Amino acid sequence: MRYLFVGGTGVISSACAAALTTRGHELTLVTRGRSHTAPPPPGARMIRTDGRDARAFRATLSTLASGVRYDAVVQFVGYEPGHVADDVITFAPRADHYVYVSTTATYKPPTRFALLAEDAEQENPHWAYARKKIEAERVLREYADDANLPYTIVRPAYTYGPTRIPGYVGNSRLPWTIVDRMRRGADIIVPGDGSSIFHLTHARDVATGIAGLLGNEDAFGRAVNVVGEEALTWNSIYETIAVAAGLTRAQYAAIALHVPSDAIVASFPEQSGPIYGDRIHSLSYDTSTLRRLVPDFTTSTPFDQGVRESIAWYEANPERQQVDVEADTLFDDLAYTYRRALRDSDASS
Repeated sequence: MRYLFVGGTGVISSACAAALTTRGHELTLVTRGRSHTAPPPPGARMIRTDGRDARAFRATLSTLASGVRYDAVVQFVGYEPGHVADDVITFAPRADHYVYVSTTATYKPPTRFALLAEDAEQENPHWAYARKKIEAERVLREYADDANLPYTIVRPAYTYGPTRIPGYVGNSRLPWTIVDRMRRGADIIVPGDGSSIFHLTHARDVATGIAGLLGNEDAFGRAVNVVGEEALTWNSIYETIAVAAGLTRAQYAAIALHVPSDAIVASFPEQSGPIYGDRIHSLSYDTSTLRRLVPDFTTSTPFDQGVRESIAWYEANPERQQVDVEADTLFDDLAYTYRRALRDSDASS
Protein backbone atom coordinates (compact mmCIF):
# COMPACT_ATOMS: atom_id res chain seq x y z
CA MET A 1 0.00 0.00 0.00
CA ARG A 2 1.09 3.56 -0.65
CA TYR A 3 0.68 6.16 2.10
CA LEU A 4 1.54 9.84 2.54
CA PHE A 5 1.95 11.59 5.89
CA VAL A 6 1.78 15.34 6.28
CA GLY A 7 4.17 15.45 9.21
CA GLY A 8 6.14 12.43 10.28
CA THR A 9 8.65 13.44 12.95
CA GLY A 10 6.27 13.94 15.90
CA VAL A 11 5.58 11.49 18.70
CA ILE A 12 2.55 9.91 17.02
CA SER A 13 3.55 10.32 13.39
CA SER A 14 7.04 8.85 13.83
CA ALA A 15 5.57 5.78 15.54
CA CYS A 16 3.05 5.41 12.72
CA ALA A 17 5.81 5.77 10.14
CA ALA A 18 7.84 3.04 11.80
CA ALA A 19 4.82 0.73 12.02
CA LEU A 20 3.92 1.08 8.34
CA THR A 21 7.43 0.72 6.92
CA THR A 22 8.02 -2.31 9.14
CA ARG A 23 4.95 -3.87 7.52
CA GLY A 24 6.42 -3.24 4.06
CA HIS A 25 4.22 -0.35 2.97
CA GLU A 26 5.46 2.46 0.74
CA LEU A 27 5.55 5.70 2.73
CA THR A 28 6.16 9.35 1.84
CA LEU A 29 6.70 11.91 4.60
CA VAL A 30 6.08 15.61 4.00
CA THR A 31 8.07 17.71 6.46
CA ARG A 32 9.52 21.19 6.58
CA GLY A 33 12.93 20.16 7.88
CA ARG A 34 15.03 17.43 9.42
CA SER A 35 14.45 15.98 12.88
CA HIS A 36 17.31 14.83 15.09
CA THR A 37 14.94 13.22 17.61
CA ALA A 38 12.73 11.24 15.21
CA PRO A 39 14.56 10.53 11.95
CA PRO A 40 12.52 8.95 9.14
CA PRO A 41 12.48 5.16 9.05
CA PRO A 42 14.59 3.36 6.44
CA GLY A 43 12.86 3.26 3.09
CA ALA A 44 10.57 6.24 3.65
CA ARG A 45 10.60 8.87 0.93
CA MET A 46 11.01 12.47 2.07
CA ILE A 47 9.44 15.56 0.54
CA ARG A 48 10.78 18.79 2.03
CA THR A 49 8.09 21.44 1.86
CA ASP A 50 5.55 23.17 4.07
CA GLY A 51 2.43 21.04 3.87
CA ARG A 52 0.40 23.93 5.26
CA ASP A 53 1.29 26.21 2.34
CA ALA A 54 -1.26 24.86 -0.12
CA ARG A 55 0.13 26.54 -3.24
CA ALA A 56 3.73 25.45 -2.61
CA PHE A 57 2.61 22.00 -1.51
CA ARG A 58 0.56 21.35 -4.64
CA ALA A 59 3.37 22.59 -6.85
CA THR A 60 5.80 20.24 -5.10
CA LEU A 61 3.47 17.27 -5.46
CA SER A 62 2.94 18.06 -9.13
CA THR A 63 6.70 18.05 -9.63
CA LEU A 64 7.81 15.19 -7.37
CA ALA A 65 4.72 12.98 -7.30
CA SER A 66 2.97 13.67 -10.57
CA GLY A 67 0.37 11.02 -11.30
CA VAL A 68 0.91 9.27 -7.95
CA ARG A 69 -2.24 8.20 -6.10
CA TYR A 70 -2.16 7.31 -2.41
CA ASP A 71 -4.19 4.64 -0.67
CA ALA A 72 -4.38 6.97 2.31
CA VAL A 73 -3.11 10.38 3.42
CA VAL A 74 -2.74 11.20 7.11
CA GLN A 75 -2.71 14.83 8.25
CA PHE A 76 -0.80 15.10 11.54
CA VAL A 77 -0.10 18.84 11.64
CA GLY A 78 -3.31 20.47 10.43
CA TYR A 79 -4.02 22.83 13.29
CA GLU A 80 -6.08 25.37 11.37
CA PRO A 81 -9.46 24.71 9.70
CA GLY A 82 -8.09 26.33 6.56
CA HIS A 83 -5.36 23.71 6.36
CA VAL A 84 -7.98 20.99 6.21
CA ALA A 85 -10.04 22.82 3.59
CA ASP A 86 -6.91 23.15 1.45
CA ASP A 87 -6.10 19.47 1.99
CA VAL A 88 -9.45 18.35 0.61
CA ILE A 89 -8.76 20.24 -2.61
CA THR A 90 -5.19 18.93 -2.73
CA PHE A 91 -5.95 15.27 -2.07
CA ALA A 92 -9.42 14.63 -3.49
CA PRO A 93 -7.83 13.76 -6.87
CA ARG A 94 -4.79 12.08 -5.31
CA ALA A 95 -6.01 9.88 -2.43
CA ASP A 96 -8.55 7.15 -1.69
CA HIS A 97 -8.74 8.00 2.03
CA TYR A 98 -7.96 11.10 4.09
CA VAL A 99 -7.30 10.74 7.83
CA TYR A 100 -7.29 13.80 10.07
CA VAL A 101 -5.62 13.54 13.48
CA SER A 102 -7.71 15.55 15.93
CA THR A 103 -7.88 15.19 19.74
CA THR A 104 -10.15 14.03 22.56
CA ALA A 105 -9.74 17.54 24.02
CA THR A 106 -12.56 18.56 21.70
CA TYR A 107 -15.14 16.87 23.95
CA LYS A 108 -17.21 18.88 26.38
CA PRO A 109 -16.47 17.54 29.87
CA PRO A 110 -19.53 15.66 31.14
CA THR A 111 -21.38 16.76 34.26
CA ARG A 112 -21.06 13.24 35.61
CA PHE A 113 -18.43 10.57 35.07
CA ALA A 114 -19.15 8.73 31.84
CA LEU A 115 -17.39 7.19 28.89
CA LEU A 116 -17.07 9.75 26.11
CA ALA A 117 -18.06 8.20 22.79
CA GLU A 118 -17.41 9.76 19.42
CA ASP A 119 -20.89 11.29 19.27
CA ALA A 120 -20.43 13.18 22.55
CA GLU A 121 -20.90 16.95 22.43
CA GLN A 122 -17.81 18.89 21.39
CA GLU A 123 -17.11 22.15 23.19
CA ASN A 124 -14.02 23.61 24.82
CA PRO A 125 -14.31 27.26 25.91
CA HIS A 126 -10.91 27.21 27.62
CA TRP A 127 -8.51 26.01 24.91
CA ALA A 128 -8.16 27.65 21.49
CA TYR A 129 -6.26 24.62 20.16
CA ALA A 130 -9.23 22.35 20.84
CA ARG A 131 -11.71 24.83 19.37
CA LYS A 132 -9.69 24.97 16.14
CA LYS A 133 -9.72 21.19 16.00
CA ILE A 134 -13.50 21.18 16.41
CA GLU A 135 -13.86 23.64 13.55
CA ALA A 136 -11.38 21.70 11.42
CA GLU A 137 -13.46 18.56 11.90
CA ARG A 138 -16.58 20.43 10.82
CA VAL A 139 -14.84 21.79 7.74
CA LEU A 140 -13.59 18.32 6.84
CA ARG A 141 -17.05 16.80 7.00
CA GLU A 142 -18.52 19.52 4.82
CA TYR A 143 -15.74 19.80 2.25
CA ALA A 144 -14.89 16.10 1.97
CA ASP A 145 -18.49 15.10 1.41
CA ASP A 146 -18.79 17.68 -1.37
CA ALA A 147 -15.54 16.43 -2.92
CA ASN A 148 -16.41 12.72 -2.53
CA LEU A 149 -13.22 12.21 -0.52
CA PRO A 150 -13.54 9.36 2.01
CA TYR A 151 -12.30 10.55 5.40
CA THR A 152 -11.80 9.44 8.98
CA ILE A 153 -11.24 11.62 12.05
CA VAL A 154 -8.87 10.17 14.64
CA ARG A 155 -9.04 11.42 18.23
CA PRO A 156 -6.10 10.39 20.42
CA ALA A 157 -5.82 11.47 24.06
CA TYR A 158 -2.41 12.25 25.62
CA THR A 159 0.19 10.26 23.71
CA TYR A 160 3.72 9.78 25.02
CA GLY A 161 6.78 8.03 23.63
CA PRO A 162 10.57 8.04 23.65
CA THR A 163 10.87 11.82 23.45
CA ARG A 164 7.86 12.74 25.61
CA ILE A 165 7.57 12.19 29.36
CA PRO A 166 4.13 13.18 30.65
CA GLY A 167 3.62 16.09 32.99
CA TYR A 168 0.69 18.16 34.17
CA VAL A 169 2.45 21.41 33.36
CA GLY A 170 5.91 22.83 32.55
CA ASN A 171 7.20 19.63 31.01
CA SER A 172 6.26 19.74 27.34
CA ARG A 173 9.13 21.76 25.86
CA LEU A 174 11.96 19.90 27.63
CA PRO A 175 10.50 16.73 29.17
CA TRP A 176 13.68 15.78 31.02
CA THR A 177 12.93 18.63 33.45
CA ILE A 178 10.65 16.51 35.64
CA VAL A 179 13.17 13.65 35.91
CA ASP A 180 15.96 16.08 36.76
CA ARG A 181 13.85 17.60 39.53
CA MET A 182 13.03 14.20 40.95
CA ARG A 183 16.63 13.08 41.03
CA ARG A 184 17.69 16.34 42.69
CA GLY A 185 15.01 15.99 45.34
CA ALA A 186 13.23 19.16 44.20
CA ASP A 187 9.52 19.57 44.81
CA ILE A 188 7.19 17.90 42.31
CA ILE A 189 3.96 19.83 41.82
CA VAL A 190 0.97 17.45 41.75
CA PRO A 191 -2.42 18.94 40.79
CA GLY A 192 -5.09 19.11 43.47
CA ASP A 193 -5.22 15.98 45.57
CA GLY A 194 -3.78 14.02 42.64
CA SER A 195 -6.85 11.84 42.22
CA SER A 196 -8.14 13.13 38.87
CA ILE A 197 -7.87 10.56 36.10
CA PHE A 198 -5.82 11.04 32.96
CA HIS A 199 -5.47 8.76 29.93
CA LEU A 200 -2.00 7.93 28.69
CA THR A 201 -1.32 5.88 25.57
CA HIS A 202 2.07 4.96 24.18
CA ALA A 203 2.71 6.13 20.61
CA ARG A 204 3.24 2.54 19.45
CA ASP A 205 -0.29 1.66 20.49
CA VAL A 206 -1.79 4.76 18.88
CA ALA A 207 0.13 3.81 15.72
CA THR A 208 -1.47 0.35 15.75
CA GLY A 209 -4.89 1.97 15.93
CA ILE A 210 -4.26 4.46 13.14
CA ALA A 211 -2.61 1.87 10.88
CA GLY A 212 -5.64 -0.37 11.22
CA LEU A 213 -7.93 2.44 10.09
CA LEU A 214 -6.05 3.33 6.90
CA GLY A 215 -8.08 2.26 3.90
CA ASN A 216 -10.64 0.62 6.19
CA GLU A 217 -13.94 1.32 4.45
CA ASP A 218 -15.88 0.71 7.66
CA ALA A 219 -14.06 3.74 9.11
CA PHE A 220 -15.07 6.09 6.30
CA GLY A 221 -17.11 9.06 7.49
CA ARG A 222 -16.43 8.27 11.15
CA ALA A 223 -14.63 9.78 14.10
CA VAL A 224 -12.70 7.22 16.14
CA ASN A 225 -11.24 7.51 19.64
CA VAL A 226 -7.74 6.02 19.52
CA VAL A 227 -7.05 5.70 23.23
CA GLY A 228 -5.51 2.92 25.30
CA GLU A 229 -6.89 1.17 28.34
CA GLU A 230 -4.78 2.88 31.00
CA ALA A 231 -6.52 5.61 32.98
CA LEU A 232 -4.19 6.71 35.77
CA THR A 233 -4.42 9.30 38.53
CA TRP A 234 -1.82 12.05 38.61
CA ASN A 235 -0.57 10.56 41.89
CA SER A 236 0.09 7.31 40.07
CA ILE A 237 1.59 8.99 36.99
CA TYR A 238 4.18 10.96 38.94
CA GLU A 239 5.00 8.10 41.29
CA THR A 240 5.52 5.78 38.32
CA ILE A 241 7.87 8.29 36.69
CA ALA A 242 9.77 8.66 39.97
CA VAL A 243 10.23 4.89 40.39
CA ALA A 244 11.37 4.61 36.76
CA ALA A 245 13.86 7.41 37.48
CA GLY A 246 15.34 5.41 40.35
CA LEU A 247 13.57 6.89 43.39
CA THR A 248 11.92 4.83 46.06
CA ARG A 249 8.26 5.49 46.77
CA ALA A 250 9.24 6.99 50.11
CA GLN A 251 11.68 9.39 48.42
CA TYR A 252 9.00 10.45 45.99
CA ALA A 253 6.43 10.95 48.76
CA ALA A 254 8.79 13.40 50.45
CA ILE A 255 8.92 15.68 47.39
CA ALA A 256 5.32 15.36 46.13
CA LEU A 257 3.53 18.66 46.80
CA HIS A 258 -0.20 18.85 46.09
CA VAL A 259 -1.17 22.29 44.80
CA PRO A 260 -4.59 23.48 43.54
CA SER A 261 -4.78 23.81 39.77
CA ASP A 262 -5.74 27.49 40.10
CA ALA A 263 -2.42 28.15 41.83
CA ILE A 264 -0.57 26.22 39.12
CA VAL A 265 -2.24 28.32 36.42
CA ALA A 266 -1.25 31.47 38.31
CA SER A 267 2.38 30.42 37.87
CA PHE A 268 1.93 29.07 34.34
CA PRO A 269 -0.83 31.29 32.86
CA GLU A 270 0.01 30.25 29.29
CA GLN A 271 -1.05 26.72 30.25
CA SER A 272 -4.57 27.68 31.35
CA GLY A 273 -5.99 26.23 28.12
CA PRO A 274 -4.71 22.66 28.44
CA ILE A 275 -5.26 22.65 32.21
CA TYR A 276 -8.81 24.02 32.34
CA GLY A 277 -9.73 22.61 28.96
CA ASP A 278 -8.43 19.08 29.46
CA ARG A 279 -6.20 17.97 32.32
CA ILE A 280 -8.18 19.21 35.29
CA HIS A 281 -11.05 16.85 34.45
CA SER A 282 -11.39 13.13 35.09
CA LEU A 283 -12.29 11.81 31.65
CA SER A 284 -12.67 8.36 30.19
CA TYR A 285 -13.28 7.35 26.59
CA ASP A 286 -15.39 4.76 24.84
CA THR A 287 -13.13 2.78 22.49
CA SER A 288 -15.67 0.21 21.29
CA THR A 289 -15.63 1.71 17.78
CA LEU A 290 -11.86 1.36 17.53
CA ARG A 291 -11.91 -2.21 18.83
CA ARG A 292 -14.58 -3.16 16.34
CA LEU A 293 -12.68 -1.61 13.42
CA VAL A 294 -9.19 -2.69 14.54
CA PRO A 295 -9.58 -5.97 16.45
CA ASP A 296 -5.84 -6.30 17.17
CA PHE A 297 -5.66 -2.95 18.98
CA THR A 298 -4.58 -3.24 22.60
CA THR A 299 -2.50 -1.45 25.20
CA SER A 300 0.69 -3.37 24.53
CA THR A 301 2.94 -0.91 26.39
CA PRO A 302 1.87 -0.21 29.99
CA PHE A 303 2.96 3.13 31.39
CA ASP A 304 5.55 1.76 33.81
CA GLN A 305 7.32 0.12 30.86
CA GLY A 306 6.84 3.00 28.44
CA VAL A 307 8.19 5.66 30.78
CA ARG A 308 11.26 3.54 31.53
CA GLU A 309 11.91 3.44 27.80
CA SER A 310 11.52 7.22 27.60
CA ILE A 311 14.00 7.79 30.42
CA ALA A 312 16.42 5.35 28.81
CA TRP A 313 16.17 7.30 25.54
CA TYR A 314 17.25 10.48 27.32
CA GLU A 315 19.98 8.70 29.26
CA ALA A 316 21.44 7.31 26.03
CA ASN A 317 22.66 10.79 25.09
CA PRO A 318 23.51 13.45 27.70
CA GLU A 319 22.81 16.17 25.15
CA ARG A 320 19.12 15.24 25.31
CA GLN A 321 18.97 15.88 29.06
CA GLN A 322 18.16 19.56 28.87
CA VAL A 323 16.22 21.33 31.61
CA ASP A 324 13.67 24.08 31.07
CA VAL A 325 15.27 26.70 33.33
CA GLU A 326 12.24 28.99 33.25
CA ALA A 327 9.81 26.22 34.19
CA ASP A 328 12.24 24.92 36.80
CA THR A 329 12.36 28.36 38.44
CA LEU A 330 8.60 28.71 38.37
CA PHE A 331 8.24 25.29 40.01
CA ASP A 332 10.65 26.35 42.76
CA ASP A 333 8.85 29.65 43.34
CA LEU A 334 5.43 27.98 43.44
CA ALA A 335 6.63 25.28 45.81
CA TYR A 336 8.29 27.81 48.12
CA THR A 337 5.16 29.97 48.24
CA TYR A 338 2.83 27.06 48.83
CA ARG A 339 4.97 25.34 51.47
CA ARG A 340 5.33 28.67 53.31
CA ALA A 341 1.55 29.09 53.23
CA LEU A 342 1.14 25.61 54.67
CA ARG A 343 3.62 26.37 57.44
CA ASP A 344 1.88 29.64 58.27
CA SER A 345 -1.46 27.86 58.36
CA ASP A 346 -0.11 25.21 60.72
CA ALA A 347 1.45 27.86 62.96
CA SER A 348 -1.80 29.80 63.29
CA SER A 349 -3.95 26.78 64.07
